[in-house]
Amino acid sequence: MPAAGPAPTAAAVKAALAGLADPARAESSAWFFKTGPGEYGDGDRFIGVRVPAQRPVARAFRGLDRAGVRDLLSSEIHEHRLTGLLLLRSGFERAHSESDRREWVQCYLDAVFEGRVDNWDLVDSSAPYILGESLVGGDHSLLFELVAEVDLWRRRVAVLATHAFIKRGDGTTLLELAPLILDDRRDLIQKAVGWMLRETGKRVDRAVLLDFLEQHAAEMGRTALSYATEHLAGEQRKYFREMR
Repeated sequence: MPAAGPAPTAAAVKAALAGLADPARAESSAWFFKTGPGEYGDGDRFIGVRVPAQRPVARAFRGLDRAGVRDLLSSEIHEHRLTGLLLLRSGFERAHSESDRREWVQCYLDAVFEGRVDNWDLVDSSAPYILGESLVGGDHSLLFELVAEVDLWRRRVAVLATHAFIKRGDGTTLLELAPLILDDRRDLIQKAVGWMLRETGKRVDRAVLLDFLEQHAAEMGRTALSYATEHLAGEQRKYFREMR
């Protein structure tokens, strides 16, 4: 049997990403992800590696241990954190035992509470696939704890995590969470809630979505309502939007 290769390291991942860096793209990404003073990505740093280029890097270093993933997640570089989350998801999905699976989930939660999952792409590429999947068939109270916090990213993590349940035909948790944050007019919360409501209408039952809108459309923000009603017929969209 051939000898196993060297174990993957965080330093090797960073070096691989550095080899793909593009300063012009880094500048564009900094603008796109709103890194200016007072914006939601304030202070984030980019080296300019496209997501499709990061995925092969994550595959090449699959098997990176939790210490290495934590190293990537602690980086100031956005692409390091995103690749770290892709590797964390891989570790979670390939876990060899329930205890190992729980350790990966705790690694993710640590990153969330430490403010390392701090932009919409980082949340959207991880929350449904790690936290959401870990809660399927179990206790969802953690999501209500996250939503109860004012922090933008913790709230978005909670909302996006419900996609794991919605894909299985269960919109219950989302429909209980959404009314708690309908008054949060931050754009990235509005979009998340509206998106998951729309998914509920598509994947669970359109009647469930319509019932929710009958009860709550008048208190919903314009963006959330627009996202939630995107695939409804024109007259239905008009009816709910006129309730505001």
